[in-house]
Amino acid sequence: MPVDPAESMDVSGDTLGATGANTVQTVTGPIPTADLGRTLMHEHLSIGYAGFEAHSSRPGPGRAEMVAVCTERIRQLQDLGYSSMLDPCPSDLGRDVDLMVEVAEATGFNIVCATGLYKEEEGGTAYWHFRAQFDDVGAVMADQFISELTDGVGSTGVRPGIIKCATGPGAMTDYERTVFDAAAAASVATGAPVTTHTDRGTMGGLQQDVLTAAGVPANRVIIGHSCGSTDTGYHMGIAAGGSYLGFDRFGIGTLMPDVDRVASLVRLFEQGAGDRVVVSHDSVWCWRGEPFPPALAGRVSDLFDPTRFDREIVPMLHDSGVTDEQIEMLVVDNPRRFFEGVPLAELGT
Repeated sequence: MPVDPAESMDVSGDTLGATGANTVQTVTGPIPTADLGRTLMHEHLSIGYAGFEAHSSRPGPGRAEMVAVCTERIRQLQDLGYSSMLDPCPSDLGRDVDLMVEVAEATGFNIVCATGLYKEEEGGTAYWHFRAQFDDVGAVMADQFISELTDGVGSTGVRPGIIKCATGPGAMTDYERTVFDAAAAASVATGAPVTTHTDRGTMGGLQQDVLTAAGVPANRVIIGHSCGSTDTGYHMGIAAGGSYLGFDRFGIGTLMPDVDRVASLVRLFEQGAGDRVVVSHDSVWCWRGEPFPPALAGRVSDLFDPTRFDREIVPMLHDSGVTDEQIEMLVVDNPRRFFEGVPLAELGT
């Protein structure tokens, strides 16, 4: 379904031009990008790994508890001055748009949701592998993404504002390449931006190459979890290619100490690439089923704290010479410009 990118429309109906779109689709409808304000670009109200329904004796929290937990988290973010977040949960990872709508309406918070599919190892791959026996499954995936972006998720009418795709560590599998190709086709057809998942600071360059070669503008791509690497050369390759870097796992010390993430981010500012970094925590507030043993539940809750950037990381950045203006760039200017599709200047110009 090739579409001329110059004629593509974003999912709110605005033609993408030199100045970009001026609205972003949230779960409660389109809003002006100027209304995003302080924005976290990778948090999750809920996650449910494929197969969680099979753990029927441990279904996880009920709806009322989930709403209460998520509402409290949002209130904490509002106390810090945030007004928006992206929940890039793909459709095969327990995405719950009804929960997002209920929480958004209860709090007045802007929540952007995603269409898309997760990495092969942990996504809902069985369904798509089976379907691939009969059809060009990539075309089916692309049609599904476009349907959600233009008509809404199922019967909810909720339209995503972004496409999610993912790779595992060290390689892009054939299945994952199919998802990336479908995501690119949907992005070109609709103008929707793309955000990705990477593991262990790998595959970001290939992700960028696959998407841009298919016609997705580089500045419409966030290479997620780029803070999984401390290699500034890796970061600068993606930044020079014109895409955004997700430093979006602050607080998850089991993957990398925050001091290393902060040092990598400071180096990006020193290299002039601070205008293409977005920040977050990849926190999960409600887990479907019981993926962690009960003895770990409290530790997991403490680990996934979406207030950590302001409470702990900002002081570390200040100590490293990062200014308040640069921090506001990370949480206000960069998310807004990403959703607007504003072209990024070449590094060094």
